[in-house]
Amino acid sequence: MSAKGNKPYESEGTLKFAKGDFSLDGKPFKILSAAVHYFRTFPEYWEDRLTKVKACGLNTVETYVPWNLHEEYPGQFNFEGILDVRKFIMLAQDLGLYVIFRPGPYICSEWDFGGLPAWLLSDPDMKVRSNYKNYTDAVERFFNKLLPMVEDLQYSRGGPIIAFQIENEFGSYSSEIEHLIFLKNLYLRHNLTELFLTSDNAWGYKNDPFYQHALPTANFQKMSEGQQVFDQIRNWSSDFPLMVTEFWTGWFDHWGSEHGGLPLDKYEESLSQILQNNASVNFYMFHGGTNFGFMNGANKEENNYKPDVSSYDYDALLTEKGDITPKYLKTREMLLEKIYKPQGIKSLPEPPKNITSSAYGTVSVDGYLSFEDLLKSKGQVNISSDKAVPMEMLKLKGGYGQNYGYILYRCTIPGNSSVLSFENQPADRAQIYIDGSEVAVIDWKSNNKTVKLQADGSKSERRLDILVENNGRVNYAKEETGILNSERKGVSGSVSIDGKAITNFTIFPLEFKNNTVTRDNWQGVPNVDTVPGLFKATLNITQNVTDTFIFLRGWGKGIVFVNGFNLGRYWIVGPQQTLYVPAPVLKQGANQIVIFEHQKIGTDIVFTDKPILDVNNQTQITNL
Repeated sequence: MSAKGNKPYESEGTLKFAKGDFSLDGKPFKILSAAVHYFRTFPEYWEDRLTKVKACGLNTVETYVPWNLHEEYPGQFNFEGILDVRKFIMLAQDLGLYVIFRPGPYICSEWDFGGLPAWLLSDPDMKVRSNYKNYTDAVERFFNKLLPMVEDLQYSRGGPIIAFQIENEFGSYSSEIEHLIFLKNLYLRHNLTELFLTSDNAWGYKNDPFYQHALPTANFQKMSEGQQVFDQIRNWSSDFPLMVTEFWTGWFDHWGSEHGGLPLDKYEESLSQILQNNASVNFYMFHGGTNFGFMNGANKEENNYKPDVSSYDYDALLTEKGDITPKYLKTREMLLEKIYKPQGIKSLPEPPKNITSSAYGTVSVDGYLSFEDLLKSKGQVNISSDKAVPMEMLKLKGGYGQNYGYILYRCTIPGNSSVLSFENQPADRAQIYIDGSEVAVIDWKSNNKTVKLQADGSKSERRLDILVENNGRVNYAKEETGILNSERKGVSGSVSIDGKAITNFTIFPLEFKNNTVTRDNWQGVPNVDTVPGLFKATLNITQNVTDTFIFLRGWGKGIVFVNGFNLGRYWIVGPQQTLYVPAPVLKQGANQIVIFEHQKIGTDIVFTDKPILDVNNQTQITNL
């Protein structure tokens, strides 16, 4: 049955396939799945999202696993709260859904570093997604913790998991099939026996021999892209069923780009063609949710860096806050007509109503902390160094560095200095200050490594500050580019003044953990535009607590915390203009809002009941 004479993969799990069709418990089965990532949605809302999955006519939920959140530093595991993946899977089963489990360890997903922990990059020779020993040792430690947690949740053991994906779009990255075999052997060692699959595009499956080890499935948005993958899968084995593991229902946004998505008519056309091919399908995304905190990813092509926004609305079937969309209703209608009515099923369950959101109005800044006082905060460390070091290479936590946030490089330079030069362009956005005044910004758009300074002969020395923001690590790249293995953030290489290397740095890793923002020692609001700095406001809620959205009118660039929780990034360039505030981070009474602003102080802090994801929607912005 194989085009090459090699024996194609056969499932040893309860989900079987033959002659191009799946079967479960000996009965024909079509996978109709929803991508819902537990780590992008608060646990209080998991049931709402999964109930809407069921009401749409779907029978399965799919999720990735973000290694970087579950193991913040080596051996420090977290599976609580929003990271309680076992609870999420068991809830899916309670609601009558099967589960496709995609544990990575690389997940892509527009997530920082594709879900890989940043501390991997403390190894200067790191080769991720390969059989490089330091990488496989780290993967093995993580999987030794994760996989036993889901062993008893397999369908054959009474749980809902019917399939496991091995890695993710690996053929699009590398041809080192031995690494996939290493991962599969880890699955087998931990008694994972359900169906194994891979997913990729046509290019990634070119000459791929791994179809002997796992079921190949497709990732695409349009049938014009997917037909070649389907043809390749059929060519490998006529027994292989067709499945689109990632049917891209919309798209994601980059800062400074147009707001994207997939129009409803194009979406309907693609879904119709998928169903006409008798293919199973996973709607990626069904509900996108949010890249809270610093978790957004980025793309990079030929040094053209493109960081993703915090919203992962994705123009999916449910909005970022879980509201039903016309795309959801059209999908429900199509599945009822094409899948269920031919089986004699005339109706689907009614979906739950959308969760309420509120416009709480405008609040004003009532507290301030200067950048200098921020650097003196309790617990804030600094490191003396004779050279600039990227955040991952600092020696902070058991020999490992900083994972996320900002990093400040401070030194003194001669008063008559005229040219600041970097061996390598800072990653990703550097603001240059002389004695506290901004003199330049270097980012991926300026593509500049030299800054001209105004010499001041009246001073013997001046203070140079280089504040660098990590805007998100690249989550997708090909191995030959070397991008993933070099995604270190901050400043690397020599930094010189008038051709002489600087050797007197003090480095401040600014991670913005809770003790930085949940504080009591606030100052009065300054009369001048003093940035960077922390700005505090108070939202008093006397009514029921609901979801809301925060709009920072006129503010420049920064991050927002609500009661100590990092919502994500804002930037006046757009397209995203509001940040989603889930009700579970709020409370009745006084809610502390903290803003780290490092570009421009704005006029208002507005809480509205609707998102603004397109900066070009000026009518919506004006009406706030």
